[in-house]
Amino acid sequence: MAAAHHPTESARAAAQGACRALGGSFAAVSVWERQLGRLRVLVNVGDLADGEQEYPDDESYPVHQFPEIVGFLHERWAGGGEPEAWVETADGPHEQGSYCHQRVAALRRRGRGSCVVAPIVLHGRAWGELYVARPRGTPVFGRDDAHFATVLAAVAAAGLAQTERLAEARKLAFTDALTGLANRRAVDVLLDEALDRHRVEGTVVSLVICDLNGLKRVNDTQGHAAGDRLLERFGSVLSLCGAILPGALAARLGGDEFCLVADGPPADEVVRVATELCRRAGALDLGEGVAVGVASTGDPIGPVRSARRLFRLADAAQYRAKGTRSPGPVVAGRDGGEGDPVVRMADAAERDPVAPKGERRRFRRR
Repeated sequence: MAAAHHPTESARAAAQGACRALGGSFAAVSVWERQLGRLRVLVNVGDLADGEQEYPDDESYPVHQFPEIVGFLHERWAGGGEPEAWVETADGPHEQGSYCHQRVAALRRRGRGSCVVAPIVLHGRAWGELYVARPRGTPVFGRDDAHFATVLAAVAAAGLAQTERLAEARKLAFTDALTGLANRRAVDVLLDEALDRHRVEGTVVSLVICDLNGLKRVNDTQGHAAGDRLLERFGSVLSLCGAILPGALAARLGGDEFCLVADGPPADEVVRVATELCRRAGALDLGEGVAVGVASTGDPIGPVRSARRLFRLADAAQYRAKGTRSPGPVVAGRDGGEGDPVVRMADAAERDPVAPKGERRRFRRR
């Protein structure tokens, strides 16, 4: 790994070494793309099953299909220490508390008998996972193997950290440092590209803006470390919900404001995910839920010729959700089309530079 010059080279060396050390027949290293809410396979090594490639073009799995990713990588080790590896078998859970579902189905489908999954942690944050499998008819992995895989994942993390520094400059340019989600610059780039396609092909582009309630209270009463923890946890919830929408981008715009950008899914599907986001945010231990506004070219909001207008519409909807303490999302254009009060508010703020203070402060930074 020390000789690698690119993260995929480093990942391949890690997978090969772990496969040999654990007596496996197959290994993979995957990265958690938090802003897209998916686990993407970087490399597969060993005995590949039908359809598997050494360097997959796009082998990825939405995080919502693998609840252990969020459970193990956020809740079980949030209090400190390193997350431990766990074992799955094709015959079902090997140890109490392990997960079956998608992983067990994959083992059976590919003719494998067991696997050990070890979270990879870089800089104190979940980065991805190391996965090693054995074929059917061979001894299944045990507790000692899981402990050893935990150590191997830590070694792999050190090697990956070295090669990741080479790509760090570009990553920082488009990533929010606290949550690991995309930042405002990444949102602007994606929205401009998506709206170009919308104008040519008529694709649906949607923007969901979220304002996290209660952050100031948490900062004032429990300290900024607790506030940062709330932001990180909501970021994970946003990533989880965003994974339901193919190709959606989850981002932190700054402060307590987040967003989802969806390019392609129907407006109703985006609203359904926004509703689920409100429900999950309301269940967080810290904070007081979230105010969510949605603007989509799939709704009657008039022509959207720029990202600026879509931002204004989603922001106005979010401002209305906050003002009315709405438990669910407010959607621009669904209360009278272009006569919708949210649409009128957004367009008035665009036309009138001396709009009422309450209407202008939400849009000034746009």
